[in-house]
Amino acid sequence: MRRMHIGLQVYDLEESIEFYTRLFGAAPTLRRPDYAKWMLEDPRVNFSLDTRGEGAAGSAHYGIQVESHPELEDLRDHIDAAGMARADQNDLVCGYQLQHKSWVADPDGVMWEAFFTEGTVDSGYGTAEMPDPA
Repeated sequence: MRRMHIGLQVYDLEESIEFYTRLFGAAPTLRRPDYAKWMLEDPRVNFSLDTRGEGAAGSAHYGIQVESHPELEDLRDHIDAAGMARADQNDLVCGYQLQHKSWVADPDGVMWEAFFTEGTVDSGYGTAEMPDPA
């Protein structure tokens, strides 16, 4: 099953965590000094806050998270069949998680990622770099 992802840049992480915890009625499922993530079921969304990525506070990237590597390959095939340029990143740490992903940009340059997460890591945040899907 797929889950929507919203990755939001924030200026003050603690203040934002407090706000979104009240809004969602739930504490983050993953929290680090520069990052927080909620894996909500209603609505089914992976919502993250981050102080490290590119862009000003309030900017965001969006995504579709899948539950397995075969589902990611199916989504990549769909992107290719739709004629969209994609850039892949595999076996990378991003947001304290081991991920495999593909990026596409909409006509206005809004970045979308299709991704599969294998699990969390304690080795650090990883990359916030988004490749250019030429």
